[in-house]
Amino acid sequence: MKSEAKIYCVGGAVRDELLSLPVKDHDWVVVGSTPEAMIERGFQPVGKDFPVFLHPQTHEEYALARTERKTAPGYKGFVVHAAPDVTLEQDLSRRDFTINAIAQDADGTLIDPHHGQADLRAGVLRHVSDAFAEDPVRILRGARFAARFGFVVAPETQQLMRNMVAAGEADALVAERVWQELARGLMERKPSRFFDVLRECGALHRIMPEVDALFGVPQPPAHHPEIDCGIHTMMVVDDAARHAYVLEVRFAALVHDLGKATTPADRLPRHIGHEARSVELVKKLCARLRVPTECRDLALLAARFHGDIHRAFELRADTVIKLFQSTDVWRRPERFAQLLQACAADTRGRGGERDESYEQADYLMRLLSLARAVDAGKVAQACGDAATIPLRVQQARIAAIVDAVQENQKLKGLK
Repeated sequence: MKSEAKIYCVGGAVRDELLSLPVKDHDWVVVGSTPEAMIERGFQPVGKDFPVFLHPQTHEEYALARTERKTAPGYKGFVVHAAPDVTLEQDLSRRDFTINAIAQDADGTLIDPHHGQADLRAGVLRHVSDAFAEDPVRILRGARFAARFGFVVAPETQQLMRNMVAAGEADALVAERVWQELARGLMERKPSRFFDVLRECGALHRIMPEVDALFGVPQPPAHHPEIDCGIHTMMVVDDAARHAYVLEVRFAALVHDLGKATTPADRLPRHIGHEARSVELVKKLCARLRVPTECRDLALLAARFHGDIHRAFELRADTVIKLFQSTDVWRRPERFAQLLQACAADTRGRGGERDESYEQADYLMRLLSLARAVDAGKVAQACGDAATIPLRVQQARIAAIVDAVQENQKLKGLK
């Protein structure tokens, strides 16, 4: 590379090192070079919209210093200018938050024109410039950083985000990008902060109105000391994160109660039949955001069956077997285990004293073990009429668990 070109580490790697967090990836900015010079030195071009290159040995990304100019609504409406005369400071000024606008040179010297270090120490997310408003994805990124680091959004940044939502910028977000940021937000340390930030600026109502509608909806205080359906949902997703559950479980935890927002006012605070309404809302949300199949399917099961699973000790043996069949547990036992995790988070995610145990999970897994021990092939061989095989297998599985069900109900005083 020509002698006048300079390379700086930028963005998340610098930020995370200053926060004493593990650095996963490095991003580099090259000042004073050209695409031709980068290729001549063995770098592989990969950027479609702006010049980004992979290092020939480390395969880390090196981007030419650039500026951006907004030309159309949405997050793709930009004209990028990358040239040798673009300075590091100009490149940093186009970034989203001050904590991501810090650079480090080869000697370890920090270049921090927007005082990102001060905001790191204060735990504040503050936009670099008014150009922040040109990219609606930055609203989602801000919510995700709040969930990851526990930072607060600066008042002026919060107001800017509100203005962006009011101007319709959030409506320009494409489904794939919303899901990408939602999935990452759910996997952060405190997912509720992701939704808090979106709700505070009005974006949650535009992006996920089904979730936003839960806030302010009452619940029976005897079962939900936190009372508010939205608050309960936030407690559930945080519990799922606290137990390090996978994305599928966390998404199911988020949407399991959507139907409560549609309970008729004259029936509140009870939510009879909300499970069926939740299923329909989950279907619509997943179709709109193009949610991956695994996440969608577990979410639908959680919406439909969480009430039955919570009442597991009250279920008859034949009802338990129907539950197993309805959740396709014979072919997908690992998904049923995830369903139980979502239900456990639902139970723990409420006000009052937290009980870490969720006895229904152990109970149902014990019954499942008994039912799976039935030799379906042997039962089938004993059937004279092939048409009766499914019924005979079902009856054998009921018989295999009936004693355990009755014994448990006696112990709990349910019989």
